[in-house]
Amino acid sequence: MTSLKSIKEMQGYELGAQDGNIGRCNDFLFDDSTWTVRYLVGDTHKWLPGRKVLISPISIGSAEQSTQTISVGLTKEQIKNSPDLGVDAPVSRQYEILFNHYHDWGNYWEGPLTWGHYPFPRLLQRTEDLQKEVANDKEENHLRSSHEILSYSIKATDTKIGHVEDFIVDEETWLIRYLVVDTSNWLPGSRKVIISPDWVEHIEWSDGSVEVGVSSKQIKNSPDYDPDITLDRDYETSGGTGG
Repeated sequence: MTSLKSIKEMQGYELGAQDGNIGRCNDFLFDDSTWTVRYLVGDTHKWLPGRKVLISPISIGSAEQSTQTISVGLTKEQIKNSPDLGVDAPVSRQYEILFNHYHDWGNYWEGPLTWGHYPFPRLLQRTEDLQKEVANDKEENHLRSSHEILSYSIKATDTKIGHVEDFIVDEETWLIRYLVVDTSNWLPGSRKVIISPDWVEHIEWSDGSVEVGVSSKQIKNSPDYDPDITLDRDYETSGGTGG
């Protein structure tokens, strides 16, 4: 059964390559047009100082809560020799093309599904239609930092009601299924609820807010979020109440 994972919890997990750990996960870059995690960002300062190390879900196995480890199906040498990206450098589409070419992977943006022509990221490994000539593809990507958006305020259609506390991701597809909203500055009891990314209409970077196209009442009536309950299909179908 597919498991749903907390992005906030996975920040800090060890990144386990095939031949040893390479550091820790300290951020996730997600596509704000599809609400899909496209990269994990590794903190590898002791190993590869001065570089931003990206790990694609194409190469990720599983995230194990018991060991707090995310398995990566690459060797340390493969990761070390991937195209260099400075710590403060943006992840451009041109860089993504170089990155995928190096790994011999398909491009997630070439096709009608979440991962190009496939529903799951790992299917982009060594496919027959991997490398099309896209050297002049200058299309802007939509990558955003999950770490940056955590704590952004939530603006309903009628009032500001809380802030983004977490993202819940499907570790099979790496789709963001839910945003966790902390409504403690609006509702008594520090209540946290889950809402769908489909409700998000706009992310306002200038003032750090996420605008949703529903009322505060709809958010108030959303399912409670309980981090102690296993997040899986049963959780979804039960309405997030665990019962």
